[in-house]
Amino acid sequence: MDREKLLKAIIPIIIGIIIAIIPHPSALTSNAWYYFALFATVIAATILEPMPIAAISLIGVVVAVVARLVYSRPSSSISWGLTGFSNSIVWLIFAAYLFALGYSKTGLGRRIALIFIKYLGKKPLGLGYAIALSDLVLAPFMPSNTARSGGTIFPIVSNIPPMYGSSPREGTEKKIGSYLMWTAFAATCITSSMFLTGLAPNVLVQSLAAKQGIQFSWITWFIGFAPVGIFLFIITPYLIFKMYPPEIKESPEAPKWAQEELNKMGKIKGREIAFLIEVILALVLWIIGSNYIDATAVALLVVALSLLSNVYSWKDILTYESAWNTLVWFATLFTLADGLSRVGFVSYVGKEIATTIGWMSPTIALIVIVSLFYWLHYMFASLTAHATALFPIFLATAMGISGMNPVVAAYALSYTLGIMGIISPYATGPAPVYYGSGYIKGNDFWKLGLIFGIIYYVIFIAIGMPWLLFILK
Repeated sequence: MDREKLLKAIIPIIIGIIIAIIPHPSALTSNAWYYFALFATVIAATILEPMPIAAISLIGVVVAVVARLVYSRPSSSISWGLTGFSNSIVWLIFAAYLFALGYSKTGLGRRIALIFIKYLGKKPLGLGYAIALSDLVLAPFMPSNTARSGGTIFPIVSNIPPMYGSSPREGTEKKIGSYLMWTAFAATCITSSMFLTGLAPNVLVQSLAAKQGIQFSWITWFIGFAPVGIFLFIITPYLIFKMYPPEIKESPEAPKWAQEELNKMGKIKGREIAFLIEVILALVLWIIGSNYIDATAVALLVVALSLLSNVYSWKDILTYESAWNTLVWFATLFTLADGLSRVGFVSYVGKEIATTIGWMSPTIALIVIVSLFYWLHYMFASLTAHATALFPIFLATAMGISGMNPVVAAYALSYTLGIMGIISPYATGPAPVYYGSGYIKGNDFWKLGLIFGIIYYVIFIAIGMPWLLFILK
């Protein structure tokens, strides 16, 4: 292990030891405090990543089980440790990752993006909207914005700037590349908040909210964010065009290139048509079939149909590492977050914060809670780690304030998870991909992240919060 990795491994342990030796509050048991120290160690390690994050959270669960920090009986301790693997939301995330596999295997995702570029890409602004629309079409079915934007959209977009002599190696990135890359990145942050299934942590907080008796539905999620999401989606490519403009004002080569690529792909194939029918079926059942079939069952149904229609094979699933890695990661993170509630830590912190801001009106208190939840993301390099660590605490805080609607608070906190990804080069999965491309220089990335982070935040507070209070009153 090199020096940097060793340091990344030692720092979380030191943090955990320091917390553990601090005298615990009288309202908490020693086991609850030690569990919090372990949880903080896991979150710190998740941020620094001395090893794969799924391995980190698995180790955290094993330590908690063996040390019996949540339950004293060994049988109860291991039963709790495995609860994440029996959680239906975790399996929904896993199944939805296989949707991404379907887009990749059939080429349907690439075809959709190329079609948009063909018809909208004659000018940089139109190209920006084409890229954004490509992400929008894929978002309801791809909960990994890293796979969606970093794995599907970015490889396509990265082919366009060189056609116009725009390259970071030659110092010509701002000809058109910078604009396209920032537009693609900003768009995926919006679509990640628009759909419950547009971002994996969205489904995670759905599960965490359910622990408090709050149920999210796919259609309510979409309606609740629609005014903000649609408005941001419409104005973002134009705002970027004005604030971070490309030097080139025409892009006639992009549609030609897209057509050439489509020609290489040939006519739409049977597997693409089959998969398209299957994902449309999933969307319809998620929207109107919730009274008859569970959302996870819908996703697993599509996986079964995809296997039957040869969209992908069982071997493809077995070798799809990111899906299995995500399954272990989310199952163990869910268990760890659940442990905080079981030992009483979440309710304790929630009551303490609620007492501090309890004198405020429910609306002002909610704005304070959402604002803290949003801007504290500068401290996290993972939306999942952020959601796991803070969502249960801030939701408990909201539930402890007299007169506050806990359902509104749960949705309001959840909606920010996608849009907060805009603020830094490490805030969400696709961010390092676009940052690492070289088209958006470091200073530009931080500056644009802050500017658009403020824009998204202000619009959500100004439009989204009143709308939520209206539809969920």
